[in-house]
Amino acid sequence: MSLVRLKIKGISYSQTQNGAYALILNEVDGERKLPIVIGAFEAQSIAIALEKEIRPPRPLTHDLFKNFADRFDIVVKQVIIHKLVDGVFYSSLICERDKIEEIIDARTSDAIALALRFKAPIFTYKNILDKAGIYLKVDPNKNENEEDEDNILIEDIINEELEFVDSDDYNSHSLEELNNLLSEAVENEDYEAAAKIRDEISKR
Repeated sequence: MSLVRLKIKGISYSQTQNGAYALILNEVDGERKLPIVIGAFEAQSIAIALEKEIRPPRPLTHDLFKNFADRFDIVVKQVIIHKLVDGVFYSSLICERDKIEEIIDARTSDAIALALRFKAPIFTYKNILDKAGIYLKVDPNKNENEEDEDNILIEDIINEELEFVDSDDYNSHSLEELNNLLSEAVENEDYEAAAKIRDEISKR
């Protein structure tokens, strides 16, 4: 079976379903998206790895794994999403130490959080993408020059059951206030709030 390389398109959060997030993966050489429902902690960990300006004062679990692996010369070479059963994705970490390769089972959310930290490529099999991949609707009123790589609205995803909405809690704050709130949220290790504030800053 042929492998298809994926990249992270974005993360959307839900206010209607507590703790539910959707990680959107995009095939590198195509238009299909692969939505994966993940937990809040994993979503925050992935968002922090994507956003270089958000630096936790202490290492998260995935950061600890990376530091541990570095200390013992273990490298995550790639992540493969290899199975889909009843809507649940199964993944493997392809690791190497002393030129010996090992395959480790992992939850997809954890695997992707680690892939970001190791700068490892993410793959899935073509048959999984054929089964679960979807296309985003095209908005004819959207400016062609407008970049939307990091701003995926879940409403645009076809056949997705979860309803996600953008938070407007920070609309009334100035940019300076938002930056102060972002620093405070990171300091307090409230990464969910930090991700929402970051999204509002990006919109500005």
